[in-house]
Amino acid sequence: MLQKLTDTIATHKWFWYTILGALALVFAAWGAYGIVNLNVGPSDYAATVNGTTITLQQAQNAWLRQQGQIDKAYGGNLPRTLRKRLQNEVLEELIREALMSQRTESLGYRVSRADLIAAIRAVPAFQIDGHYSAEAAQDVLANAGISLPRFETDLESELRQDQLVQGIRASDFLTPLEIQRADHLYNEQREVQYLEFPASRYASRSPVTPEEIQAYYQAHRAEYLIPESVDLRYAQLTLAQVRASEKISEADLQAEYQKDIHQFVVPERREASHILILFGKDPKAALAKAEHILELARSGANFAALAKQYSEDPGSARNGGNLGWMGRSGFVKPFTQALFAIPKVGDIVGPVKSPYGYHIIRLDGIQPGHTRAFAKVKAELAAKLARTRATSRFGRIEDRLQDAINEPGASLRALAKKYQLTTGEVPLFLRGSGAAPLGAAPAVQSLVFGSAALSPGTIGGPVILDNDRLVLVKVVARHGPQVKPLAEVRAGIVAAIRAQRAEQAALAAADAARQKLAAGQTFASVAAALHLKAAPAKFIGRDDPSVPPNITRLAFAAPQPHGAPFFEAKSLGSNAGAVLLAVTAARIAPHSNPLMARTRLEEQLRADADGDVEAYITQVRATAKVRKNPNAFQ
Repeated sequence: MLQKLTDTIATHKWFWYTILGALALVFAAWGAYGIVNLNVGPSDYAATVNGTTITLQQAQNAWLRQQGQIDKAYGGNLPRTLRKRLQNEVLEELIREALMSQRTESLGYRVSRADLIAAIRAVPAFQIDGHYSAEAAQDVLANAGISLPRFETDLESELRQDQLVQGIRASDFLTPLEIQRADHLYNEQREVQYLEFPASRYASRSPVTPEEIQAYYQAHRAEYLIPESVDLRYAQLTLAQVRASEKISEADLQAEYQKDIHQFVVPERREASHILILFGKDPKAALAKAEHILELARSGANFAALAKQYSEDPGSARNGGNLGWMGRSGFVKPFTQALFAIPKVGDIVGPVKSPYGYHIIRLDGIQPGHTRAFAKVKAELAAKLARTRATSRFGRIEDRLQDAINEPGASLRALAKKYQLTTGEVPLFLRGSGAAPLGAAPAVQSLVFGSAALSPGTIGGPVILDNDRLVLVKVVARHGPQVKPLAEVRAGIVAAIRAQRAEQAALAAADAARQKLAAGQTFASVAAALHLKAAPAKFIGRDDPSVPPNITRLAFAAPQPHGAPFFEAKSLGSNAGAVLLAVTAARIAPHSNPLMARTRLEEQLRADADGDVEAYITQVRATAKVRKNPNAFQ
């Protein structure tokens, strides 16, 4: 919802939004408050950044400019916890902006007066018909409540930051050798032949000894670890519950219908057929041809037959010129004006000139405009109104619960009864994976396992899950991590040991076959002796779908063969068995595309440059001395 500073510095989007862009939206959110001094409260700062102050007015005005969109998205009832998080993001944007301004100043970045004036003159909001207008600039700044000196200072800072960012981006570049190397890598092909040794072929039911089981258990204790857990009681409220309890009266629906009646107006639609004659090289000849066809049509000739014979609109000609039903916005203006001026069905008009050519138009049908009746939209209105009211009440309940859980003697049972929450228990809520019905629930994980974890008996929340339910939780008991007893995992260990044996046997068979290849036997003879089928050797690329991806990776991880084939026996892992691989040649694809290689490299370069910029800004923020006022937005 809030743009990242890396994007804003590189493209100036944040700056233009904050200062100039979408002024109508800004005023909708800001209203008359944009010029009001908001410096109230015990502290006169929102944050200090290495000694530089971000004022309350700066922070609160920045929030107001965002708030219009945010409140609209949440129906004017933004939950308190989300509001605080978004306000902190707004303040962080201002902090990072101030830090980058300080950094560019200290590094000696400067903007000449000429460059500053050129940038001002290039602002689209300051232009009329593509040319800079001093009067337009003054009006825009005055309406936004921004003085010219302040605007120039902000713009100069933005231009300095752009210099720094472009310098970071320019540090990533491509050499011709890198491009050539990338082309060779992307377009390399290798000639391969392989045999698969499935683990199932080497499976054995031989006994697994207690000593093997114990050794495996000790070596893989981490796999059998039950993480830290808590026993939870919870109370939850879903948006669906709130919505189901909403009582919508007939009067409510009638009022909503009258308020939004414009949404239920269905405009007139008309069905038309046409014959199009393109201008071609001789517009006069095209007009004469269109007039002749119009005479034929009006004299009683079959319109559909004329369209199939003469119309140069291939899409409709095959349908006898029929264009189907359309509203007033369904075609170009001259066509639409002519069509909706035809008095009755069956009338033919023309030639009508449009950017495409000359049209002969026949009106085939009329669907008069009308307003959808209340009875027809009643169910739609009821659903919309219930959803809107439920969303608002859901937000209000969240805010009330936020206050209620901090009151002395707060009881989960009492809160559930008062706010009609459903209650339940989770006997083993695990760190990391959680448990049903709460799921993994990162917000709950943070409450019960975070640095400020709930102590037993304390109510935590409310937290929002899945965007449509809120939950209060209470820790009943805590359990430390523990290893599952051997008896519980014994069967799984036996199966794992047997799978491991099969994997090792498959690899041993593949390696024995590799040794035969190295001794001079052919691939075909080795495969035949093993009663395995081997496909002929072939060249493959890195993305060849005809070869399993894990085998392709092995083929391109192997060294290039130089004069002699390369043989390798490898385990495929995950109880899949092993593979015997022969790489016999390497080449560049006959139809390689160096331009594609360069394009891929440039895409990666841009991603790397974005990461470099973000890393730089993150480091500046991490090493800065910043103090934030917790009451900046109150």
